[in-house]
Amino acid sequence: MTKLYGIGLVLGIALFLTGCETPIVTQTPQERQTIAATIASEAPGDYFIGRRFYKVDYKMWGWIKKPGEAWKKSRMVMLNEQKILAPDRVRNAIGSDNNYEYRLSGYFSGENVYEPASDTVYPEFVLTGASVISTNPPLIFPDRRWVDPTIRLIAPPQY
Repeated sequence: MTKLYGIGLVLGIALFLTGCETPIVTQTPQERQTIAATIASEAPGDYFIGRRFYKVDYKMWGWIKKPGEAWKKSRMVMLNEQKILAPDRVRNAIGSDNNYEYRLSGYFSGENVYEPASDTVYPEFVLTGASVISTNPPLIFPDRRWVDPTIRLIAPPQY
């Protein structure tokens, strides 16, 4: 009787955990090729490329890299908006530009900013200009759930 109860308990737990699993939507090889081609086509220059990474519970802005660099070399930043406001704040629509790609003007101040919700310190980027490159750029993460604003996952791009 005890052995039968143990087997039933194990099967019940296994069924429960299987039912809670969220399907993973992973990046395809074609999407990775698109990312590589996009990076290769970035003109060198004195600017940055930024990917907005909006999360409901956090206040960091997103990932910033130099043109021609892989996204895995990018840095998550806090924006200093004393010179100009972030594009979504200009439109009074915070987070409406989640996963948009921008051409950014500005510079790293050398300061770090504490973000309390993530309990992390991020480099400060002083924004002086922004223009949209794409509202639907190739995914730079291995799983589409990473850009979901409600999921509290903060992990660097993998490509």
